Amino acid sequence: MERVDDQDRVLGVVDRGEAIRRGWLHRVATTVCRDRQGRVLVHRRPENLSRFPGHHEVMFGGAVGVGESYEQAAARELTEELGVRVPVRFLFTFLCRGVIAPYWLGVHEAVITGEVTPDPGEVAWHGWLTEAELREAVRRWRFVPDGQEAFGRYLAHPR
Repeated sequence: MERVDDQDRVLGVVDRGEAIRRGWLHRVATTVCRDRQGRVLVHRRPENLSRFPGHHEVMFGGAVGVGESYEQAAARELTEELGVRVPVRFLFTFLCRGVIAPYWLGVHEAVITGEVTPDPGEVAWHGWLTEAELREAVRRWRFVPDGQEAFGRYLAHPR
């Protein structure tokens, strides 16, 4: 992955584990998935994951690869995690201080019109929720904190 500075400029290529251990900034791309009715795709992470096992999340994504744009990474992650190839729309980036390590987060949106085929190694459960249902779920379920911060910024961002 690429290590970046506080202005999101590339400093060099580093190992992801080292970047996290040392608290070096890097890039992550995420996508909020909606259906035609505007519902949000929510998922629960498997219990065997090292980071946030069993937590729910409203974002799909992961690290941006070397030479990859935020948009390319977001589209790749949707294919890997959900088995879909759909256009992603870049919305914004922000410097996320992160629970585990700081990183630049690129937030995207995608409309999914067909079926999803989640990777069971990444998604233990998934469902489409209205924003009202999602607000209720956030009160009852454990969610990944960074994803909740990003989703709040997504909701406040003009679309």
